[in-house]
Amino acid sequence: MRFHFQQAVRAFILLAFSVMLFKLHFTGEMTKFINPKYEGLSQSASVLFLILFIIQTTRVWTVKENSQHHHCHHGAHDHNCNHDHGDSPFSTKKLIAYLVIVFPLITGFLLPSKVLDASIADKKGGLAVLSNQRAEKKQEEEAVPNNNQQEDPVINEDLVDLSRIEDNVYTNEQYEQLIQQLEQSSTIEMKDHVFSTYYEEMHMDLDKFKGREINLKGFVYKEDGLEKNQLVLARFLITHCVADAGIVGFISELPEASSIEVNTWIEAKGVLDTTNYNGTKFPIIKITNWKVIDEPKEPYLYPISVKVL
Repeated sequence: MRFHFQQAVRAFILLAFSVMLFKLHFTGEMTKFINPKYEGLSQSASVLFLILFIIQTTRVWTVKENSQHHHCHHGAHDHNCNHDHGDSPFSTKKLIAYLVIVFPLITGFLLPSKVLDASIADKKGGLAVLSNQRAEKKQEEEAVPNNNQQEDPVINEDLVDLSRIEDNVYTNEQYEQLIQQLEQSSTIEMKDHVFSTYYEEMHMDLDKFKGREINLKGFVYKEDGLEKNQLVLARFLITHCVADAGIVGFISELPEASSIEVNTWIEAKGVLDTTNYNGTKFPIIKITNWKVIDEPKEPYLYPISVKVL
């Protein structure tokens, strides 16, 4: 029997990927990296890595043969073997390839998963990003005429509890009902499952929601240009994975703003108003009540998916 070291290394790498993915799912940390709707795919990948590991183990030990390479045929037209059977001499090129593959394993096992915070928000552009979002929304409003602008909303007295929707996947009817709840509510509850949708709708017409009470939670973010009594209550919105995470949030006004440290999670209640920041119209929350809270178990927001029937 002949032992193939490089084949054994490859088998170990496949097993390590399977174990790492299983560990992230078991501890619940996978949602710190991907949108929960992709958890099924990630779990499938863990199983696939395990199957590949089992297949790879059959290549670790082989029966010795007298031929130079039992996989290669040295015929008249096939006198060279250019592909790697896993037992070719180790080279710098191979070392670099292995390091690239092993690096995510090292970070996955040794480094704790870190939640995105204000420092990342600052690197992503902070309020400048929110300004761009607002500008894009304004362009969309100007490009698409609102034919229903003069129509009063139809009030549905049989609204159901949409917080029980699984996997944040709504039908068209449920989505319309969600927007209807926002338009009819005197107090806007910015719960995680509706946060991004309500946030987008409110930015479409800021004046419509002016004067409404609002309840929300987020981490404190600050940057130059804000008043001493202002801060941003921010959240990260993940569409697919943390690589595409974007910041959403509200400029908030309260007397104690300067004494609240960045990255502090707070739950606040206030009244919606509008303000101008760097020439862009923004919603602002004039906070009337707030308290410090622990970082939520699920700190990220995920957009709603609407089923096309």
